[in-house]
Amino acid sequence: MKTKYIFVTGGVVSGLGKGITAAALGRLLKARGLNIRNQKLDPYINVDPSLMSPTQHGEIFITEDGAENDLDIGHYERFTDVNLTAESDITSGQVYLNVISRERAGEYGGGTVQVVPHVIDEIKDHIYKVGAVDDVDVVISEIGGTVGDVEGQPFLEAIRQVSYDVGRENCLFIHVTLLPYLKKPGEIKTKPTQHSVKELLSYGIQPDILVCRTEKVMTAEIRNKLARFCNVRYDSVIQNIDCASVYELPLVLEEEGLANVVCERLQIAQGVEPELDDWIKLLEMTRAKRLPIKISLVGKYTELHDAYYSVLEAMEHSAVGLGLEVKINWVESQLLEGVSDEEVARRLGGPAGIIIPGGFGPRGMEGMIRAAQYAREEKIPFFGIGLGMQMGVVEIARHLAGLTDAHTDEAETNCQDIFFFDNLTEEHRVCLNELNFADLPMVSGAFDFDIEKGSLLHAVYGCDRASERHHHRRELNPAYMTPLAATGLRMSCINSESGRVAAVELPDHPFYVGTIFHPEFTSRPTRPHSLFRAFLESALKHSKGE
Repeated sequence: MKTKYIFVTGGVVSGLGKGITAAALGRLLKARGLNIRNQKLDPYINVDPSLMSPTQHGEIFITEDGAENDLDIGHYERFTDVNLTAESDITSGQVYLNVISRERAGEYGGGTVQVVPHVIDEIKDHIYKVGAVDDVDVVISEIGGTVGDVEGQPFLEAIRQVSYDVGRENCLFIHVTLLPYLKKPGEIKTKPTQHSVKELLSYGIQPDILVCRTEKVMTAEIRNKLARFCNVRYDSVIQNIDCASVYELPLVLEEEGLANVVCERLQIAQGVEPELDDWIKLLEMTRAKRLPIKISLVGKYTELHDAYYSVLEAMEHSAVGLGLEVKINWVESQLLEGVSDEEVARRLGGPAGIIIPGGFGPRGMEGMIRAAQYAREEKIPFFGIGLGMQMGVVEIARHLAGLTDAHTDEAETNCQDIFFFDNLTEEHRVCLNELNFADLPMVSGAFDFDIEKGSLLHAVYGCDRASERHHHRRELNPAYMTPLAATGLRMSCINSESGRVAAVELPDHPFYVGTIFHPEFTSRPTRPHSLFRAFLESALKHSKGE
């Protein structure tokens, strides 16, 4: 079958849920037996999110191949359970960097390089690459931003040309828009959507389907008005009413008939009954009454909760199956520094468990160390991920191994470097201090590791060998392995390629686990990650005094 292309644009305002809509549609099409891939086309000039502040942009999501991506890629993977690649997140920065690099290499033969055709062709190449692998049936590409944004114009022109290249029978445009409700007159207003569609038409794109975000149920009159004035079929005006959980959206859109309209318009999987039993079961468990449990999340970017989106979702996936409702106590790690032990305990708030997620830079490290110490001494379930694992090991090194100056060399201070840059090339050693942050050596992507038999982690994983996604620069320094092991710290997971430590645990603790890798990226709503489940199980026992 010839690959079909679906493009999702947004209008009126940002934050309408284009990414969730694209992810939900991917789930519905996959449930009909189609091989799908999602893609994000982002207009910002940054080459990737690696240099963007988590407090502004949210988390960096890491794919199997090690690419640093927008958090929407996480939505796609969680909803569709399809592992994506670097081609799934393309920015204007990447596009222009590639075009300029090709121009510098003389690949354009000395011709004048222009937005049309060169930049546009570069965007189209990235779209086609996604559809060219693994016999993909449908590519769903979300265009970031809103229609009318100056920076988004090249992407709109590119998708217009794609529709011409592949034929309109193989291409579909979905426009996500807002239907504001005015309380005073008690009316849903359609004019913003009409103007948004008019703007889209000015770029030569006629939407086939409208997905209308609304807090009130649309009447038949409203649907008919939108269909008439936006030149779409009545059954192609889809209601996206506010949901209590994002995981309700696939079933909401299925009930609205979105996937059936898409399949009919593209002549694919028509009449196929979707297999959504697992999703229906998930929603039933989500809606059931659940036992609240407090987890203190100690981090550097707590002012924007999206900075830890995958961690929050991974906990929710496991919590649903356990009948728990996780209540997050947000603790800014810096606020645990320079205060008494009693104040640390007060700010941590008597949690059933403590989790310290990833991050970078020295700010707030000492606060993380204080939190890890409290969890260890008070026997509170502890889960450290990335930088959280590093600070947990540093705490043990200082207070149990007698290495009072222990730290990571990322702390930018003279210390016993428990964590350090490993396997540096001679070139890197010479100019390490002069390298741009984005050019520093990085371990990123999926790597295998061996799990020690008899360990807690072996019981959690239920196997001798596993693979997880990494995203870190520093490794546990082998020079300190012996004194750390003497404290009882168990290096239970060893990277199969590098021989470096991938995870640690304390056997004499109810649950004290640190992972240099990031298990949150592979947790799925219908397939929760075993580590998060084990952490919450231990937290539940602690809350009951067991």
